[in-house]
Amino acid sequence: MIDRRRLIVRSGAMLAALGTASAFGSRFAFADTVTLPFDNGERPLVKYPQKRAMIGLTSRPPQLETPFSVFNEGVITPNDAFFVRYHLADVPLDIDPDKFTIEIKGKVDKPLKLSMAEIRKLPAVEIVAVNQCSGNSRGFSDPRVAGGQLANGAMGNARWRGVPLKTVLDKAGVQAGAKQVTFNGMDGPVSDKTPDFVKALDIDHARDGEVMLAYAMNGHDLPVLNGFPLRLVVPGHYGTYWVKHLNDITVIDNVFDGFWMKSAYRIPDTDCACVEPGTAPKATVPINRFNVRSFVTSLTNGAKVKAGKPTLVKGIAFDGGKGIKEVSVSTDGGKTWTAAKLGKDLGKYSFREWQLPVTFAAGAQQIKVRATNNAGQTQPATATWNPPGYMRNVIETTSVTAA
Repeated sequence: MIDRRRLIVRSGAMLAALGTASAFGSRFAFADTVTLPFDNGERPLVKYPQKRAMIGLTSRPPQLETPFSVFNEGVITPNDAFFVRYHLADVPLDIDPDKFTIEIKGKVDKPLKLSMAEIRKLPAVEIVAVNQCSGNSRGFSDPRVAGGQLANGAMGNARWRGVPLKTVLDKAGVQAGAKQVTFNGMDGPVSDKTPDFVKALDIDHARDGEVMLAYAMNGHDLPVLNGFPLRLVVPGHYGTYWVKHLNDITVIDNVFDGFWMKSAYRIPDTDCACVEPGTAPKATVPINRFNVRSFVTSLTNGAKVKAGKPTLVKGIAFDGGKGIKEVSVSTDGGKTWTAAKLGKDLGKYSFREWQLPVTFAAGAQQIKVRATNNAGQTQPATATWNPPGYMRNVIETTSVTAA
């Protein structure tokens, strides 16, 4: 038997090998490719330690998109298919969990340095929550925008286990006047000119009891590429805040002005977080909560279905924490909508499954799906646009042929 620490070290060595072009191009890359449904959409299917075949966007650092068929396997996304996103190429692959510590410092009464053993002794909680990249679906932006050209697979839903951030902050004693908390992980820039990836939350958000220091994912230790041994989980908020390999928490008495908050990951300060295509926003704010989304998962574009007989159409829906109230399906171009049956409610931050028997007339057909949350927010019929390509949530359309 190989113990957990040795397994992690061995996986790290294998991952390090993938950082070289020669290894990536031969030994570990699959010959298969997938073509995503937009211009220049051909991608390799690649295999990394602890992962099944994933859609490769970049190798240094690794950015891996989940094949969309995975979302039809169940409401929980398997660890080996969960998407991977890094900003900085110096990925920590040799973490010894027995020596790892996380530091809590700054405007606190009692600075702390906690080991994983000490973290695991604190009262644990679990939450089912979606992690979604801000740029999920960016490849569909029209006009096109800069950044990773992702389809719809930069998201996943998992059962996270860990310690509420509030517990650790209260243990350290947050001082009066604290305004924000910053978070830094062990990944770093290759060049000293590249700003370190540091994110911040307002103090009240950081202490809301939902933000978590997670060490387990779907009943197992975090995979190496998903933040082992400890990551921040910020339910309902885009993945940019879910700092991986988290080892530094600092309480501050000002508004953090680091690059990844002040300049990057910002959206237009408008109700729709959008502007006219091709224009620049007058003002921006940091990206924050998800908007509402829904997808068909049981059928793909171009699928063939039986005409005149019911086909069970299934999918998923989610939002930023209000919870899904209704999912409706249209097969007549959006003129009429039929409410689908919702599946088990795993919590307001989780994917919500839905299903609806649909009888298709012969010929080409289009299935549109639209979700509405408990606040009455729904999806737009026409895609909105912003310069970074964030927060796409247009009503999705799946084309099929019935015969």
